[in-house]
Parts: sequence; C-alpha cells; structure tokens
Amino acid sequence: MNKVNHFLRRTSLGSTVAMLILVAVWSAPTLGLLITSLRPRDLAEVSPWWEALAAPLSTPWTFEAYQNSLASGMLDSLVNTIAVAVPSTILPLMIAANAAFAFTFLNFKGKEFFFALLVALMVIPLQSSLIPVLRGMVWIQKTFDIELTGTYVSAWIVHSAFSMPLAIYTLRNYMMTLPKELIEAATVDGASYYQIFWKLVLPMSTPAIASFAIFQFLWVWNDYLIAFIFVGEQKAVMTYRLLRLLGQYGEGWQDVAAGSFVSLIIPLIVFFSLQRYIVRGLLAGSVKG
Repeated sequence: MNKVNHFLRRTSLGSTVAMLILVAVWSAPTLGLLITSLRPRDLAEVSPWWEALAAPLSTPWTFEAYQNSLASGMLDSLVNTIAVAVPSTILPLMIAANAAFAFTFLNFKGKEFFFALLVALMVIPLQSSLIPVLRGMVWIQKTFDIELTGTYVSAWIVHSAFSMPLAIYTLRNYMMTLPKELIEAATVDGASYYQIFWKLVLPMSTPAIASFAIFQFLWVWNDYLIAFIFVGEQKAVMTYRLLRLLGQYGEGWQDVAAGSFVSLIIPLIVFFSLQRYIVRGLLAGSVKG
C-alpha cells in the first residue's frame, strides 16, 4: 500500500510539473504580446520582449499603441462584433435545444434517419457553401426586396445554420443522460411537452448549453471569413479591424498587439464566467446521471 501511495504521489507531482510547463509554454507568446504592446515602438524594434520582463523597473512603458488602436475605430468594431456574436450564439442554442428535446423524448417517423442526416451535415466544410449561400441571399434580395447581405442578420443566419448540427448532437447526447423516470412522472401528472421542456429538461441541461455557448461564442468572436463576406467593411468586426491596423507593409504590428488585447476582454469575461460548465458539458453523455 505504501508503494502504491508513493507511486500515486510521484504521478501527481509529475502531472503537476507537466501542466505547469505546458501553461508556461502556451502563455509565453501572450505575455510577449502584452509586453510588446506596452513598450515604446523604437525600443520594441531593437530588443526582445523578455529583456523588459527581466528589468521591468528600468523599462519605459507606454499606452500609445492602445491609443492608436482605439483611435482607429476599435471600439466601433467591438460593438459590431458583439452584435454579430451574441445573437449567433443564442439563436442556434434556442433552436437546437428544442430539436434535441424532440430527438430524445419524442417518437416520430424517420427520427433516426433525420438524426443521422444531422450528424452527416457536421462534416460539410463551411467554405464549400459560402458561394451558394451568398447567391441565395442575393436572389432573395432581388426577388423579395429583403436586404440580407451587408447586415448583421446574414451573419446570424450563416453562423446559426452551420453550428446547428453540432449543437443538436451535443445537447441530445446530454439529454439522453437525464432520468427518464422524471419525464414519465411529469407526463403522468398531466404536464405538456412544452412544460416538460421549459421546466424540467432545459434547467437540467444548463451545463451542456453553457459549454456549447462558450465554444460557439469564441468561434464567432474570432471569425473573419463570414463577417467579412456577409457583413462587410461598413460594419467591420474586430478581426477585420486588426488586419487593417497591420497596414499594407506590416508597419502597424505594435498597434495589432494592443488591439488584440482589446479584443480579448469580452471572451475572457465569458470564459471565466462559464468555465465551471466546460468539463461537465464536455463529459455529457459519457456517464449516466
């Protein structure tokens, strides 16, 4: 028994050391980016960032890069990115939660076929569908005089549509772990499917919903392609603004470093607010609750 305890302690210590090394390796570029954004440009061009870290008191610090990035319209892009990311996270979750409930607790013809079709849709790359979707939106605009391209709505539709299969699959797997006896008891007591969904299933599925919401929000927040194609330059998101900050010849690299940290504020708030749900959501369906 003593040998087993000693082995477990050594294993735990080794795992801790390995994790600390990985954290240091993954954090080094971010730390370097932060230090670079706070140093004077002429100094950052001639000396590496770790020299400033080694002698922080003798290094001059400045917020000039942050002032330049904010003056270039970064705050407007922040608002545009929020306007794209928040609905693009809420809409697919609302629809996927209802669909996952139906695939889990309802019986209807072709249930397994439609679910298999949804799983198959997960392998379709987003880039292969951009041109047909864009042409469809242009046709709707010409036919029904409904303007979609160049608006937030077009990005909401595209992001929601392509995230829907994964959202339904994830939530359905989690809902399958919920106690069916509770659902059957609610049905016997006369509860409707609407009441069962809103008062029982949805509250119990909070870990899976929050987990998927984090990944969906971060994916949309960091997206450049869909926002550039369907929203455009007039309502530029932060990824596009960072590209413009860089300049044609890469002369704005320090402003990009500062702008990158401005763009990190909201994702960090979302992540640390909901991170306790990540593991529970990722383990959805692996064990019976």
